[in-house]
Amino acid sequence: MSKDFDDFVEGLQNQIYEETRTNYGQVAFQRWLKPLYMGAFDNPDGHGRIRGSCGDTMQIFLRFENDKVKEASFQTDGCGSSTVCGSFAAELSLGKSPDEILDITGEVILKELGGLPEEEKHCAFLSAEALQEALNDYMIKQKRRETEKPL
Repeated sequence: MSKDFDDFVEGLQNQIYEETRTNYGQVAFQRWLKPLYMGAFDNPDGHGRIRGSCGDTMQIFLRFENDKVKEASFQTDGCGSSTVCGSFAAELSLGKSPDEILDITGEVILKELGGLPEEEKHCAFLSAEALQEALNDYMIKQKRRETEKPL
């Protein structure tokens, strides 16, 4: 009986994997299996937190060095597509200046992924919006530091 159950579970898992690979493409499927840059870190230079209309929350954490992103990560309570898109948003920001981060949009994330099913595309825009919010937080902190410097 245990072997039958194990075979059933394995078959079901393989079916889920194949459907996911077919619907989302190989790039998104691989990132879904092994998301990169996942998790928060303390004292980020920039932090963005956005709750989407779908109910998912996306957070992006940025650490800068010499005005370039040195470290980036994300956290989400959302679906697999949110995880994949958050991972790509963090990855795309690495090594970028604030001006370059402004160019990272939902469309850019979708292009990197090779697209998503129509009903999941909003996750790319949620991730991009959280990234822009993290950049905004960084810029506000930078401005404060500049105004607090002694003359």
